[in-house]
Amino acid sequence: MNGVLNAFKPKGPTSHDVVDEVRKKTGERRVGHAGTLDPFARGVLILGVGRRATRILEFLKGREKVYWVKMRLGIVTETFDVTGNVVEENECDVSGDIVKKVVESFVGEYLQVPPAYSAKRYKGKRLYELAREGKIIRLPPKKVRIYDVWDLKVNLPFVSFRVRTSPGTYVRSLSMDIGYKLGCGAVVMELVREAVGEFKVEDSLNPFEAPREEIEANLIPIEMVLRDLPAIVVGRKSLKKILSGSHPKLSDVERILGSFEKGRVIKLLNGDGKIVALATSERSSNFLRTLKRLERNERIAKIEKVLGE
Repeated sequence: MNGVLNAFKPKGPTSHDVVDEVRKKTGERRVGHAGTLDPFARGVLILGVGRRATRILEFLKGREKVYWVKMRLGIVTETFDVTGNVVEENECDVSGDIVKKVVESFVGEYLQVPPAYSAKRYKGKRLYELAREGKIIRLPPKKVRIYDVWDLKVNLPFVSFRVRTSPGTYVRSLSMDIGYKLGCGAVVMELVREAVGEFKVEDSLNPFEAPREEIEANLIPIEMVLRDLPAIVVGRKSLKKILSGSHPKLSDVERILGSFEKGRVIKLLNGDGKIVALATSERSSNFLRTLKRLERNERIAKIEKVLGE
């Protein structure tokens, strides 16, 4: 059993609870997810089911995300959401027009501090684990990008909107930053992850409600999930050493499919079109053709993950 599942995480369970549910129903122990979703949130949670699928999960984390968020102005909690202990209550005497301008002002790049209660790791431990021990870690700000904000509705003290973000953006921190810019703070009341790349919430499957047969029927082959990546086809004689983790040289390349620049993640395919490994290109596709013309047998990519056949 191998494939990627567009799972729906309901409000309440943790992301790990969803993983455990799929393990229990399918009998497959090798199940993982491509990015935690907070317990109070719901929506898309990408799962890898099976050895090959779990090995590509890290390559799915870099996709843009779309969220719907409802926030309440005038309250600050430890967790930046409604589940945390209230630490401040403030008046928020602002107009709806000002709220809209402030929310829209975050479109673009800005430096964001991850919430202390999050799944981000610090010295091997999750921040929320350290916070529960009374160790509040303030990480340095990280540059994130807000691509777009739309469907913005203001019914004070409540504000809701949809937002498309770069990977690594915390909507709880975004909401708190909006609240601070308004001078009163804010907390997230509801949060829905509506999309991760091409994975949409309307196409997702709730593993807690679906039987094993439905989960298996909805597994997406990794070749389909990674269909947009450029590729090189590895010659049959070179396949064994690639599967053992050897970095490919030009002589191992049978064909080049698509174009790519240096530093791009590419697929390594066998003759049947099956992905056997993922690698980072060390030469552009155009330069590979130049090397071939000059008969220079250089290393052309660095193996990142061997998936096997």
